Amino acid sequence: MTQTIKVTDLPDFDMAEYLKTDEDIANYLTLVLEENDAAELTHALGMIARARGMTEMARASGLTREALYKALRPTSHPRFDTIAKVCAALGVKLVAQPIHHT
Repeated sequence: MTQTIKVTDLPDFDMAEYLKTDEDIANYLTLVLEENDAAELTHALGMIARARGMTEMARASGLTREALYKALRPTSHPRFDTIAKVCAALGVKLVAQPIHHT
C-alpha cells in the first residue's frame, strides 16, 4: 500500500540551518555564484546573514539591521558596495575565474 504525502505536510526547508561553518558558507556561495543570478546571490547572502545573526552581521558590516534586511530581501537590488560590506562581514571574498570554453 502506498501512502500519499501532501506537500503542505512536508517540513519547511531552511538553508540557514545548514550553514554552520565558514566552509559551508563558502561552498554555498560558490554554487550560487556559478548560477550567475543576482537575485539568487542576494537571497543566499540573506540566508547566510540569518544563519550568522542579523544583529551581528549589521554590526560587522556597518549597516543598520533595517538596512541589511532591506538590502537582502528577495526583491531587492543591492548596490555592489553593500554586497562587498556583507561579504567582508562574513569573512568571504568574491573571486573571478576565467571561463574555460571547450
